[in-house]
Amino acid sequence: MRKIVIAIDGPAASGKSTTARLVADALGYLHIDTGAMYRAVTLRVLEERMSLEDVAGISDLAERTRIRLERSERGNKVFADGRDVTLDIRSALVTKNVSLVSSYQRVRDVLVREQRRMAAEGGVVLEGRDIGTVVLPNADLKIYMVAGVTERVQRRKKELAELGIEVESEKLEKEILERDRFDSTRKSSPLRRADGSVQVDTSFMTIDQQVQFVVDLAKETIGD
Repeated sequence: MRKIVIAIDGPAASGKSTTARLVADALGYLHIDTGAMYRAVTLRVLEERMSLEDVAGISDLAERTRIRLERSERGNKVFADGRDVTLDIRSALVTKNVSLVSSYQRVRDVLVREQRRMAAEGGVVLEGRDIGTVVLPNADLKIYMVAGVTERVQRRKKELAELGIEVESEKLEKEILERDRFDSTRKSSPLRRADGSVQVDTSFMTIDQQVQFVVDLAKETIGD
């Protein structure tokens, strides 16, 4: 059975990360969380107390930083230069600044190169905001996930609560809408639906339904 490349894109909290991880588990594929990679670079920028306007310095740091994703029972663990940063990259400060850091072209060039290397042999599920449009435009299956803002706020709130982080819904909604605006209007790899992608509104779907939908499409694609 041939191993395909699956690209899942969508805005924040649309369900793509959890769905991608579970689809990868169901198919025995590698899950590549590209957003976590950008978060890891952002974390390192903040730890180094660099100016967020220092594009050249941040780009150089991205070149030097070694990011590794490792599968575990609770999803991917993320390592930056050998250090487990899985929880650190989900902090409010990283969330606030990751869109800006990930908008820099050289940062994207570095991470896109690594993502393509990881996907070269197939058998992968990549998720992010520009997988089907920029990173892997020739992916075998492209999914674009969307959801209503109210549902996305509740999902993000639950996700953070599980990490021991409590945030007011109003603040989360403001952050999500601002990130939508920034991601969809940035000059470098803006968020948009890829040509040939299947759009899925997950607002009223359970995680199991989302996963089964993508797995069924994957099996159809593999069988073609």
